[in-house]
Amino acid sequence: MKAMVCTKYGSPDVLELTEVNKPVPMANEVLVRIRATSVAAMDVRIRSSDFPLLLWIPMRFLLGFRKPKKTILGVELSGIIEDVGKDVKRFKKGDEIMAYRGMNFGTYAEYTCLHEDGMVVMKPINSTYEEAAAFAFGGLSALYFLKKSNIQSGQRVPFYGASGAVGSSAVQLAKHFGTEVTGVTSTTNIDLVKTLGADLVVDYTTENFVNRNERYDVIFDAVGKISKARSSKVLAPNGTYVSVDGQGIAKVSTKDLHFLKELMEKGKLKSVIDRCYPLEQIPEAHRYAETGRKKGNVAITVGECRVT
Repeated sequence: MKAMVCTKYGSPDVLELTEVNKPVPMANEVLVRIRATSVAAMDVRIRSSDFPLLLWIPMRFLLGFRKPKKTILGVELSGIIEDVGKDVKRFKKGDEIMAYRGMNFGTYAEYTCLHEDGMVVMKPINSTYEEAAAFAFGGLSALYFLKKSNIQSGQRVPFYGASGAVGSSAVQLAKHFGTEVTGVTSTTNIDLVKTLGADLVVDYTTENFVNRNERYDVIFDAVGKISKARSSKVLAPNGTYVSVDGQGIAKVSTKDLHFLKELMEKGKLKSVIDRCYPLEQIPEAHRYAETGRKKGNVAITVGECRVT
């Protein structure tokens, strides 16, 4: 099968398309024909070895010193179950599923094997493969940090970086939880953030939201670009600051993924996709993701791309 392999740490040029052995499912695994995956922030960070100085050596020890131990990156996917192990009970051949692999990686390929008790759920019936594959990382991360902040109905919450993979999901989830949402984004993304449900959108290129005469119950930094010290100016007494930067890996579960899937089927959560690339163009997709200009997610398709 074809797979995009990370040969060493570095620029997107270290990603090479090659032939590898097609996996065979064990007794409690399913074999998935991958139809779509994404370029998540975790993929970019691992490939480039972009870690804070104090974490550089520990992360290299964990992930591999000269190159990633798991050379096929990719943290999320959607696809079709092609085969099942003899002990599998939850799924059958032909099931359309979505899954989150996290640090297990392996979705930059035509096939992968998943444990039936892993983070695997049925694909939302109203989504394309690309839409299903591209929202797990951002959605799960957003849900984790919202829970960490103990989000409550009626609270006032600004989201710095409201148009990114995490931010676009966080805005929608916060509205679902009944909060008053302020989206902080650039000029070109104002309309997008409005469509996600933000009550107010602040253009950070023309206005610094911390200079507004407001107080917020939770401040959510979805891109790691506004510090707690800077945010404290507008944080209400006993308010909470959360950031995706330097917080480690979000603790997520199959229950969380199923919750997001149900919201998507009910039309309360949508997957925001900026661009779609074929498997063969993953290096180009990484280059675009690194520009910092993407809206929502960058999808990768195996086969014909159905997102423009």
